[in-house]
Amino acid sequence: MRVSVIGGSSVPPETAAVAERLGERLAERGHEVVCGGLGGVMEAVCRGAASAGGETIGIVPTARRGDANPHVTVPIATGMGHARNALVILNGDAAIAVDGSHGTLSEIGLALAHGRAVAGLDTHAVDGVEAVESPREAVEYVERAVETG
Repeated sequence: MRVSVIGGSSVPPETAAVAERLGERLAERGHEVVCGGLGGVMEAVCRGAASAGGETIGIVPTARRGDANPHVTVPIATGMGHARNALVILNGDAAIAVDGSHGTLSEIGLALAHGRAVAGLDTHAVDGVEAVESPREAVEYVERAVETG
């Protein structure tokens, strides 16, 4: 399946390490990563997925595919700014939120509005988001949710 990974665009090293492990785990399980294609959580999850041989789709807010981080295997330019958040969510079967601020919160809301299962790793406490403690738990949650959904 495709999993939208959403999160902060500027994160501390420990959060980046969690996102990188999440990307590795998703790729090891055969899932594609969809994200906003830039830095922070997006770059870390792509780096992890790419290191495990996974596919990464970066839906960037600018009109230039070259703005995607170097670990994105399929960059998609939108020229839409934050409006591209809807495309990040709609192109995943489920979502995992890692950290994040306002943009992540908007993506969580969009995911829930579109009926996507959402796992949260140290992110906003929102009804409908399944708080998990590790990348492994996040992947297991979205796998179960999509399988039974």
